Amino acid sequence: MARDRSQYRCAECGAIFAQWAGQCGACEAWNSLQEHLPPPAVRGGAGPAATGWSGERAVVRLSEAQADAQTRLPTGSSELDRVLGGGLVPGSVVLLGGDPGIGKSTLLLQTLGRLAGTSPVLYASGEESAAQVAARARRLQLGETDLPLLIDARLEAILDAAADCRVLVVDSIQTLFSEAVASA
Repeated sequence: MARDRSQYRCAECGAIFAQWAGQCGACEAWNSLQEHLPPPAVRGGAGPAATGWSGERAVVRLSEAQADAQTRLPTGSSELDRVLGGGLVPGSVVLLGGDPGIGKSTLLLQTLGRLAGTSPVLYASGEESAAQVAARARRLQLGETDLPLLIDARLEAILDAAADCRVLVVDSIQTLFSEAVASA
């Protein structure tokens, strides 16, 4: 099995580099890069699906697993709630896919418009301007909704703005990028 490549993290600013250097290229501190090995990969994938949210790696029998009744947040759309099994599950991620122009953004804007009065929500758009989103809201007769809107495709900005949200819509996930990752 091949050894995972080391990373070098600056002790001063936290910048990460693929190779050691005498001076940090980000903050220019001397002799501040320290070697870090990435965690070993888990066969079959990593993350919550492979390790569980707590990080434990216990195998359980499906017949012994507890199926808790989950509280769902109704979206206000009977058809969307039906597809979601009764509404949105807290902590879940829902990917809405389909061909361009079939109404994904429209459905999400209508849904958040209904939820905005009762739950903290955020609509983050990386594809359209605020004027375009506002024009769609007027066409949908959402009125003068106080729907929070963020026009940004930076993952860090979206997560910061959504810190207190109960429902976050990112339109579209394909436009997202992270400033912490050097490549696309």
